[in-house]
Amino acid sequence: MFAIVRTGGKQYRVAAGDKIVVEKLDGEAGSTITLGDVLLAGEGSELKPTDDLTVSAEIVAQAKGEKVIVFKKRRRHNYRRKNGHRQNHTILKITAIGAQEKKKAATKAKKTEAEGETAAAAEA
Repeated sequence: MFAIVRTGGKQYRVAAGDKIVVEKLDGEAGSTITLGDVLLAGEGSELKPTDDLTVSAEIVAQAKGEKVIVFKKRRRHNYRRKNGHRQNHTILKITAIGAQEKKKAATKAKKTEAEGETAAAAEA
């Protein structure tokens, strides 16, 4: 199964087990995050609905990109400026594509409802 997710103003086609480099996200290496902005999902040539679909990923590392040299020059004016820049980015490993977060929340809600019913029955 694959999904197209949007993060950092860019779109990425991901599948379980893929590693992608995205704009910097908060978190430490080893922590798990969920990407909720799923634009498209499918399996093979068939598309699937993206309602309540999330992509879970593990942060592999926080790193810096290649150095970009910014060189400005104005001819015949003795004007030269040289600057360098390294963009921060995050390396993610996609662990799963699915609606697991909603399912977990639904099971927790069912458990609390069941506990509330048993407490009400005990009071009566």
